[in-house]
Amino acid sequence: MPDARARAPAINIAAIQAELRAAKFDGWLFYDHHHRDPIANHILGLNGDAMATRRWFYFIPSRGEPRKLVHRIEQAALDSLPGRKQEYSGWEELHKSLRKLLAGGSKIAMQYSPDNNIPYIGLVDAGTVELVRKLKKKVVSSADLVQKFEAAWTPEQFESHLEAGRIIDRVTHGAFARAAEFVREGQPISEIQLQEWILVKFRESRIITAEPPIVAVQPNNGNPHYEPKLDSSRPIRAGDLLLLDIWGKLDQPRSVYYDITWTGYLGARVPDSYAKIFRIVREARDGAIDFVKDAVARGHDVRGWEVDRVARELIRKAGYAKNFVHRTGHSIGQEVHGNGANIDGLETRDDRKIVPHTCFSIEPGIYLREFGIRSEVDVYVSERQARVTGAIQEEILPLLA
Repeated sequence: MPDARARAPAINIAAIQAELRAAKFDGWLFYDHHHRDPIANHILGLNGDAMATRRWFYFIPSRGEPRKLVHRIEQAALDSLPGRKQEYSGWEELHKSLRKLLAGGSKIAMQYSPDNNIPYIGLVDAGTVELVRKLKKKVVSSADLVQKFEAAWTPEQFESHLEAGRIIDRVTHGAFARAAEFVREGQPISEIQLQEWILVKFRESRIITAEPPIVAVQPNNGNPHYEPKLDSSRPIRAGDLLLLDIWGKLDQPRSVYYDITWTGYLGARVPDSYAKIFRIVREARDGAIDFVKDAVARGHDVRGWEVDRVARELIRKAGYAKNFVHRTGHSIGQEVHGNGANIDGLETRDDRKIVPHTCFSIEPGIYLREFGIRSEVDVYVSERQARVTGAIQEEILPLLA
């Protein structure tokens, strides 16, 4: 499928400098080599496919004109950006030029995360961080800056999310109906065949996705990131619990993802064992949603790990703490796993504030040996309101009722 990502709008240097001053940072240093840092390319509006066989640096000071440092054989790499340009060839010249580039600043933000606590942000290699520190600079994390200038959505992106959601909701319910039809007629259909049907519907509706959806019956749905394969895909039969985790975005520039998980039962009455686990997952999901809604409405800061704690505590009280093996949610953007605050106090302790105009999933799950259940919605936060952007599943769907 074609890549729907387009170059970002022209960089707003004044807005970045205002945020740097508010954070008491002396500047933001962007660095790339062989496209290792897609965040830098997104924020600076660079062509992510351009040649990048040599290192480049772009420094935005908290005050004054930006500065560029590029190799002489790729001297045009940053010509689309404002600022004075320096060129280098040898490594000694690079080190001297970098000192000059960073002159006047001591606290420098980079795509760095202490202890790699937020891997999405920790993109600058350790050697480059060491090099900057040798210049007597304090390297600090750009995580909160990235939220504001890469993870926050424009109104147009929000509308693309809603439109993708309407299509994906329709395809999801169509997939459940197709599975039920095959089972009702006694015809075989496998997990991977239903996955392929979903992808065909995506192409027909101009929805794209970096990875195919998860289609899983028990016990495969007890594996949170199960991927059906030709040699291991299970048939979907009467009495099966079917989990669909589906994500996608419009095939248009700068569109953002919509990501949901629903479950259905290939029978007329959902067994009590499934219904019980779903109710616990639903309570954890809704508790986390309500916590975010209340905090945002009151104007209180809320951090990713705090939301995770709400959902996790509810599952712990029900006796299934060890069966909730992943974070409660992830940031959503132009990639399905975006660069804003994750709803995570387990895999990391994400202490970033949830900021306006960002979106994230809420998707607690309980995974047993026999089966697994997850319920996923997307939550968008504006200035004083948080809202679920699509339909909310209240019960497992009885598909043969």
